[in-house]
Amino acid sequence: MSQDIKLMECAIAVRGRAYAPYSNFKVGAALLADTGQIYSGCNVENISFGLTMCAERVAVGAAVAESAHDWRLLAIVADAKEPVVPCGACRQVLAEFNPKLRIISSTLSGQTAEFRLEDLLPSPRQGILG
Repeated sequence: MSQDIKLMECAIAVRGRAYAPYSNFKVGAALLADTGQIYSGCNVENISFGLTMCAERVAVGAAVAESAHDWRLLAIVADAKEPVVPCGACRQVLAEFNPKLRIISSTLSGQTAEFRLEDLLPSPRQGILG
């Protein structure tokens, strides 16, 4: 089984555990570390919507909690008409660790797209601290 498929299956599985009572838009994400370890996350909504945690950032938190800072691939799964991309906040958090991260995104119906984080966020270090 290819790493892409294994990672996508992990994202699908964790998506089923998402907490999305307000939007009913469940998302699963899985990060593949350079070590081969997989770290997953699902979105966790809050009635104060700005406090919602995206699946991608939950996966980042799981990886960092285990001292994994080097990732090569992110898989995202959502029940959408077309593959989703990380929001701006997730892009910036992901770029902190790997601005060249490869991202594969899939719908539940199997439509898939691939992105590079550097294409979605071309200047992650340009800002008030950069």
